Amino acid sequence: MCGILAVFGAVDDALLSQAMTASERLSHRGPDGHGVHYQPGVGALLHRRLAIMDPAAGRQPLFGRDGGALVHNGEIYNHAALRAALQTAGRVFRSGSDSEVLVHLYEARGDAFVADLDGVFAVAAMRDDDWLVARDPIGVKPLYYGRDRAGNLWFSSELKALVEHCAWFKVFPPGHVYTRRGGLRRWYERTWLEGHVDYRRDAAGLRERFEAAIDKRLMSDVPLGVLLSGGLDSSLVAALAARLVQRRDPGARLMSFAIGVDGDAPDLRAARDVAAYIGTEHHEVRLDLDDGIGALRDIVWHTESYDIPTVRASIPMYRLSRYIRDQGVKVVLSGEGSDEVFGGYLYFYFADGPEAFHRETVERVKNLHFSDVLRADKSTMAHGVEARVPFLDLAFLDLAMTIDPSLKRPLQAEAGREGRMEKALLRAAFADPADPLLPPAVLWRQKEQFSDGVGYGWVERLKAHAEAVVSDLEFAEADERFPHETPTTKEGYLYRALFAELFPGEHAARCVRRWVPRWQADGDSSGRANPLHASAVRKAR
Repeated sequence: MCGILAVFGAVDDALLSQAMTASERLSHRGPDGHGVHYQPGVGALLHRRLAIMDPAAGRQPLFGRDGGALVHNGEIYNHAALRAALQTAGRVFRSGSDSEVLVHLYEARGDAFVADLDGVFAVAAMRDDDWLVARDPIGVKPLYYGRDRAGNLWFSSELKALVEHCAWFKVFPPGHVYTRRGGLRRWYERTWLEGHVDYRRDAAGLRERFEAAIDKRLMSDVPLGVLLSGGLDSSLVAALAARLVQRRDPGARLMSFAIGVDGDAPDLRAARDVAAYIGTEHHEVRLDLDDGIGALRDIVWHTESYDIPTVRASIPMYRLSRYIRDQGVKVVLSGEGSDEVFGGYLYFYFADGPEAFHRETVERVKNLHFSDVLRADKSTMAHGVEARVPFLDLAFLDLAMTIDPSLKRPLQAEAGREGRMEKALLRAAFADPADPLLPPAVLWRQKEQFSDGVGYGWVERLKAHAEAVVSDLEFAEADERFPHETPTTKEGYLYRALFAELFPGEHAARCVRRWVPRWQADGDSSGRANPLHASAVRKAR
């Protein structure tokens, strides 16, 4: 996991110097080293390294046999099989890095090589006078692009490296490749992404594919752990990862990490139970509310977002990642993506039929690079920690996103007063009495969004802070100051104002997409705004 920057066009020494300065803004993504490859008049590749695979070697840019050079942010999980095939074809490797297969594939296959990859990536490559940039299908790895006033194209892992150099910039779309001669095109095609699906009538193989997704993400030459909130998603990841780690090394013990505002926070209580049940070496971190408020500017800077749920949830993850880094852990597995794939947010109960339910899951998955995977990547990489997301494994998605939505979708009548039937299909896949992976109380725990689970006082404190610092006059003039994505609450105004200071201009603002739950009267993103949430049910009694 790293930070990359590439510039293509009339690159000279002066432009290279600008690119090197811009690359320094990505240093948090790669504290273990940096590298540059420069070809005058064609382009420059710059890299900031977080050393995970073959830390002693594998420095980037990487070079092939035939003059190719490449920088990569991400992980290639099928690199061993690709390497073996390339070696059979006569290719020689200089390191054990998973990234090195990419430069050889690029030389051998051009832009077609991206279809061979099982992994997550933002990659830039060049050879002679040609070049290529590509992003993984779901956008797990961030990537932006823009053009400067001289016409040169810039590509970067984060927006902050482009804002001072480009006349315009955008989010690089997931599943796309950009080449010098072919321009921008989609390379990743799936019928479910376009809403055309021949539905599977059962979920056979779901557990097996998920276990395989976790197994491949244990690939690491540095210490690895798991984020554990005690909710269904992270608990499934942690339980299976703990089993797989112990299977590989019976004496090994997986580290798990949780955060909350106090010892009675919903997530901390549940995570404690899960950790004891599955036998992880468990760590708890407390989120001081004042410290969290003090981190608002930093988190807007790192996440490059003013989306309310992103900011709310990023601060606890940001603080937890700092602790994880200090423990010497560089890689963590996380549960992002499950709610989008299986319709796990409580608002999904109110979908108008299975087809509407399915369309919303597809829309949520397609936009994850604006929300949860953006948060997971940037909150952790702010401290040089890599987050891996097995629920977004491509083989797992090809199964999970084609299951008949009527099997995924719980009926309101089935939900019960506590709303605990969300993701019932996923729960059932792991509810084997002969193989109890999790305690029943955790397996059927109500959905808590991360910003709620760390402690219900956290969101209230953020709202109170916004009420105190944003005046009524400022808020009344919000539509004049922010005609694009006008904030509708003082909390939203606060984040939007911080973003505008750090990333001025409409181009930057259009790189953000706000997340708003559908099918419920209260548009607040907190799960507690939904009438099926346990806290709302108790109030109604």
